Amino acid sequence: MSTTPPGAARGLDEYRPELRPQVLLSDALLQGAATVHLIKDTSGGGSFRVGPKEHFLIARMDGSRSLTEIGEEYAREYGRRLDGARWQQILRMLGTRGLLAGAPSPTPGAAAAPAAPAVAVAPAAPAAPASGRGLLRGSIRLVADADATTGRLHRAVGFLLSPGWMVPLLALVLAMEAVVAVRTGELLDVTVELFTNPVLLVGTATLLWFSTALHELAHGVVARHHGGTVAEIGLRWRLPVVIMYCTVDNYLYLGSRWQRIQTAAAGAVMNLLFLLPFCALWLFAPLGAATHDALGALLLLGSVQALAMLVPLPPLDGYRIASQLCGATELAASTLVYLRLAARRDPVAAGYPRRARTAYRAYGLGAVLALAAVLAAALAAVVAVAHHLLPT
Repeated sequence: MSTTPPGAARGLDEYRPELRPQVLLSDALLQGAATVHLIKDTSGGGSFRVGPKEHFLIARMDGSRSLTEIGEEYAREYGRRLDGARWQQILRMLGTRGLLAGAPSPTPGAAAAPAAPAVAVAPAAPAAPASGRGLLRGSIRLVADADATTGRLHRAVGFLLSPGWMVPLLALVLAMEAVVAVRTGELLDVTVELFTNPVLLVGTATLLWFSTALHELAHGVVARHHGGTVAEIGLRWRLPVVIMYCTVDNYLYLGSRWQRIQTAAAGAVMNLLFLLPFCALWLFAPLGAATHDALGALLLLGSVQALAMLVPLPPLDGYRIASQLCGATELAASTLVYLRLAARRDPVAAGYPRRARTAYRAYGLGAVLALAAVLAAALAAVVAVAHHLLPT
């Protein structure tokens, strides 16, 4: 395969490089003490990390600017010019990776060309390999075209994402959770009783599992609403647990941080919306005592399920939200490294940019407080259950 960059045969000065439409660029993200941008080739060419200077050049390769114009902008921004040899290296590297329009796509499994000194490119953290099918663990796709399926779902229910619908629905969710908080003691008692009734327990567990399926689909629908692409919808099992999954292929490349936060929060919101009709039945419908109590247990367990997903620890949705709020990738790992350095008063910690120091301290404190809240809630639940079971 030729690695001659497009435009090399003609004058470089007037060449107008253009990224292929399948190439996506992320916003600036913290990673350790550095600021990086992620580049993804959605046609299967892989993901890469580049620094701010490299991103400055690559982001301007839209076919409308010549290399001369891009070089002038670079010189104004960074106070140095790139000579012809450097431009050749940059274009060769981008062309070899298949990122430029007119360049051949990289052969799967082929070794990438070494990055030129002017553009440092590193592979992004690899995605977890897809699990094969086995008796104890594995996964299976449920639909052939997950993006088309999500598109149909979005056309059916996407109107609910408008403020006119979402604001009242969220207000109802807040009211429901206020009721759950006020009547937690009562709900905890009926939840303990639920485990003595196998029929109602199975029914409640089935509803909760269905809620997790809707949780995953909600991520896909909201991502689709913001221009995202859903790669897979399927089932994953680690026996005895079987869950549904929905993979958003370009989550980190959605248009804005707020859109990414909405996509990450969509699952937990869907879990709570799912509970609204059951809450109405529990509060207002004339039901038998056993059914009424089972609905109360469903409200408590479903609320715990939804709120647990918002805990800011990996791999939960709350961690994705925290990462977006901090503007960071690999947030937990970077925070641990920074806090260890800071605890040892290592001079390297003082060299972190102020934005990074603030983000890692805030996330570290938030994660500790969230973990403490989870442990306190678990302890309170254990005490309440023990009080319920022990004779007075």
